[in-house]
Amino acid sequence: MESSSTLTMAGLMMSLREFLAGWLALRIDNGWLSVMLLAAATLVAIGGYYLSIVILRMVAAIVEKTETDWDDDLINAPLLRAISMLTPAIIGVWLFPMCFYRDSVLSSAIHLVTAFYVIWVTVYAANTFLDNLFTAFSKRARFRPYAVKGIFQMVKLIFISIGVIIALSLIVGKSPIAILTALGASAAVLMLVFRDTILGLVASVQLTANKMVRRGDWVIVPKHGANGEVMEISLTTVKIRNWDNSVTTVPPYSLVSDSFQNFQAMRRTGARRVCRAVLVDLDCVRYLDVEEIALIKSQLGFAPDDEEENESGASRINLSLFRDYLEDWLSKHPEVRNDLIYMVRQLEPTPTGLPLELYFFLSVTDWKRFEHLQSDIFNHLYAVAPLFAIQLFQSPTGKDLRPRSPHHSGNS
Repeated sequence: MESSSTLTMAGLMMSLREFLAGWLALRIDNGWLSVMLLAAATLVAIGGYYLSIVILRMVAAIVEKTETDWDDDLINAPLLRAISMLTPAIIGVWLFPMCFYRDSVLSSAIHLVTAFYVIWVTVYAANTFLDNLFTAFSKRARFRPYAVKGIFQMVKLIFISIGVIIALSLIVGKSPIAILTALGASAAVLMLVFRDTILGLVASVQLTANKMVRRGDWVIVPKHGANGEVMEISLTTVKIRNWDNSVTTVPPYSLVSDSFQNFQAMRRTGARRVCRAVLVDLDCVRYLDVEEIALIKSQLGFAPDDEEENESGASRINLSLFRDYLEDWLSKHPEVRNDLIYMVRQLEPTPTGLPLELYFFLSVTDWKRFEHLQSDIFNHLYAVAPLFAIQLFQSPTGKDLRPRSPHHSGNS
């Protein structure tokens, strides 16, 4: 029943339109044509304006009553204004052809202009909706890290390309399929023009799918001299704010084709590695006597384990005792992760001394606190080394090479 009444109403509107067009064809001269054209334009402007207000208020009222926040982000005022811009075109398509009933060329031109307007508004509304969708993703913490901006940019580019193809098909009078066929013949040129865009899209998808990098990650890209946090991942660039507050832009496909370092996994685990060595002068390595060991015990509360001693006295060598003390001290440090590996080891001797390496993990990942804590640990090492008769090596300075005075040599 409703369908039959709808068809009847549509038939009445079509009959009314044909009647008005026929009446205008018989009675309108140039003067009346101008008046009718002005009246039609006025109706288009006023009708479109008031219909836009009705649509905006009606949809806004519905959106406000819903409990979810997604519709508030997706269906906002800019999107409703973009959609409501279609109402003048709808009214114009119905009214303007009646004013130019006798002139088929002018009537076709009006149709063409109106079609261009509809295409432009449709593409504009679609891109506005994509902007709202990207904003909605950005507001939600679980979606914020993903590199989706490049994907949205590519979809917007596809919508724009579709609009351009349809517009070209209206101009040349060919179907969009024929336009696409012609464009396919020039695919090589298009690949050259949109090379960075295509590579950026593929790289953005790979970065997101493989979870290689996200916004807020701390990355180091040696090839481009970038060392900082990722600000933005778009279709053609990845913006990295370096620690000196400069910004480095890196093509997304460089992160896929070249190697880079991402520290975000370290931040998530809550453990940051320390791997540093100090150089020990080999001439100072020797056995400690009982008095020296007693001094170490009284000053630091540490002594060699009697069960580990043997006839050679290897456990009483100052460097071995120093290494055991550092490992014991690290195991008791409140900021050192005891559940992860920690050790103090000797590396291969070098011309500048014997490297003694400390390898451990701190529970602090913040850069400033990490550096301060790491410095305090090694400062403690420097301070206690003389108690073990350990002399740390450093290259001679001008003061070391200065000849001593006779008075100083006599005292020595």
